[in-house]
Amino acid sequence: MVLGAALSACGASAADDDEPEHRAFDLPGASLTVDSDDSALEIVASDEQPEGEIAVTRWFQGTVAIGSDPKVTWSMDGDRLVLREKCSGVVADCSAKHRIVVPRGVAVTVESDDGSVRAEGFRDALAVRTKDGSVRVTDTSGPLELRSGDGSVRAEVSSPTVRARSGDGSLHLVLTAVPDRVESRSGDGSTTIELPRGSYRVDSSTGDGAEDVTVPRDDSSSHEVTARTGDGKLTVRTAN
Repeated sequence: MVLGAALSACGASAADDDEPEHRAFDLPGASLTVDSDDSALEIVASDEQPEGEIAVTRWFQGTVAIGSDPKVTWSMDGDRLVLREKCSGVVADCSAKHRIVVPRGVAVTVESDDGSVRAEGFRDALAVRTKDGSVRVTDTSGPLELRSGDGSVRAEVSSPTVRARSGDGSLHLVLTAVPDRVESRSGDGSTTIELPRGSYRVDSSTGDGAEDVTVPRDDSSSHEVTARTGDGKLTVRTAN
């Protein structure tokens, strides 16, 4: 009966955790790597966060019908925040989410195996790499690198340099300030790049899909855009 109930239950959602845990970790320098195996992540840079410290909030829901009880762990190894979920057995159903607040002036690298990543507020370098999950970045002006193996990538930023790649999923970049360089590549999915008014040196190609480049082009421009898509429509246009 327990197994039958577990089979018929709805999927676990970390949002149902009404009593999230909070913890602060010391940060020894001006860089942080977030190493996560299976969790949705929200990462925020804030002037209100004390220097030399990060604040982490964790939501978790999980059940295993037959097997070891599920659990999540968090630890700091130098400048690496390690987040792990253990959820295995018969009818294992778990969901985790972490919100990480870092002080301004910290460069962040995210390495995620499975889970969506959202980030905002960065003035310093930000790199997000997830094997399976969507990526969303807003309110960011530092150098930006975004990569998803399987998931959409979206950014609305004023970064001078943006490098974005999606193996399987759409890619949408909105630049709110004229960038020095934008590089994008999508294996299977549409790509849309919206740019402020200006002239750009554009190098674009698509393997199987329509191509619509309407920004003013100037081969001598110092503002470069390189866009590639294997299978999907490619659009490079001036933002409204």
